[in-house]
Amino acid sequence: MGFAAASAALGAVRVRFAPSPTGFLHLGGLRTALYNYIFARKHKGCFILRLEDTDQSRVVPGAAEGIEDMLEWAGIPPDESPRQGGPAGPYQQSQRLSLYREAIELLLEKGAAYRCFCTPQRLELLKKEALRNRQTPRYDNRCRHLSSQQVAEKMSQGVDHTVRFRLKENAEPFCDLIYGWSRHEVASVEGDPVILKSDGFPTYHLANVVDDHRMHISHVLRGTEWLTSTSKHLLLYRAFGWDPPHFGHLPLLLNKDGSKLSKRQGDIFVEGFAQDGCLPEALLDLITNCGSGFAENRMGRKLQDLVKEFDMGRIERHSALLDLEKLTEFNRIHLSQRIGDETLRPQLVAELQAAVEEAYGHQLVDRGVLEKPYVEQVLLLRRGHVSGLKDLVSPKYAFLWIRPSVSHEELQTISVEAEKIGMLVLRLLERPVATLTTEELSKDLRQLPEQIRGTPYSSVMKLLRLALSGQQEGPAVAEMMVSLGRREACARIQRALCR
Repeated sequence: MGFAAASAALGAVRVRFAPSPTGFLHLGGLRTALYNYIFARKHKGCFILRLEDTDQSRVVPGAAEGIEDMLEWAGIPPDESPRQGGPAGPYQQSQRLSLYREAIELLLEKGAAYRCFCTPQRLELLKKEALRNRQTPRYDNRCRHLSSQQVAEKMSQGVDHTVRFRLKENAEPFCDLIYGWSRHEVASVEGDPVILKSDGFPTYHLANVVDDHRMHISHVLRGTEWLTSTSKHLLLYRAFGWDPPHFGHLPLLLNKDGSKLSKRQGDIFVEGFAQDGCLPEALLDLITNCGSGFAENRMGRKLQDLVKEFDMGRIERHSALLDLEKLTEFNRIHLSQRIGDETLRPQLVAELQAAVEEAYGHQLVDRGVLEKPYVEQVLLLRRGHVSGLKDLVSPKYAFLWIRPSVSHEELQTISVEAEKIGMLVLRLLERPVATLTTEELSKDLRQLPEQIRGTPYSSVMKLLRLALSGQQEGPAVAEMMVSLGRREACARIQRALCR
């Protein structure tokens, strides 16, 4: 039994994500891939990446590899792909041209397709004439009526030609998994479409039908922009005598203001989010949270939650509005989850160590700040307060890694009671309490001015912040002390008092 026959017999769910390698993977494409991946995992099926590169003039070098890289980064790697291989390969359409030629010959033999010898100039004139008459441009099916003798004569002369599919009236209705029953009388509004270009490459309409059949795709989940083309594709399936897959068209992903996502925006490419330190699970959570298809939308869902809660019947027909301003909060929640997971935390420690080394390596007088216990402590104490590791190496948190060079004289410019303030704070920090908490320290620090005449609370905090970080502006003093830890905070205050 062959591969396709075996898959059919088992009723296997096989879905595909089929982008064109004409640029970087963007958020709309990631969302389509994610829904396909979730559907496959929900039904213990197979998720396939197929690259539709038949328009060679638009292929961007490296884009094919980049798409697969980003799917792997996002945690939704394909089971079969150009890189992974598989039983239905090859997975790039430019390597499947013999299959399309075979399909074309079959349609020509059946009379379901014909050779078109119209020149680009004639087609452009048709288009201009239609626009001048305020009509939708369409091919007039002129070559549909050529006799076999006329065709043979032009072929013998080597006249360039395309192959067109003969559209039929009375397209059958189909039940879309999301939009319900639908039918589009394509023959009454369109001319016969080109299915094989003059360069020997197929158009999307032919290639996707042939490939979905050959790869035994059971369900096609794609963007709603292809909904009106589905009747055309079903006519092709009927012409070949093949059973079509089930179709489900996903509503568009739009900007928060309802405008279309555009590659020209520059901030919708997945690679940019990855380079910026975004967590993949945060991005997946965001693009599903703004849509539908799940029991409830809540922040903090992991991929396994999305698979478990997914319900095709819950996908709504209206477009999903993407609010990228919320990504920071999604990232904060998912970073907090990673920090709290003992199996994932070591990787974060290693990443933060590398980030600190890169940002402050030449300034690290005390390299003990790179040791695992300290870095892990920083992560645990800052958990829930930062949205990304890059925040922890920003100037705001430089005090965590660099000991300031502050003299006693500098402290005295803020308050002549600098030494007394320092000794009182050291006494607070050296108390035999189980834990050092921001709340308790804040409460104790507010009482310090009562023991120091002439120095207001704001000056006390400015002095301590300078001793701890070398800066007079920054995080709350109690927060800094807790982040540094009792031992390091004491060391910095003592060092400043003795200089």
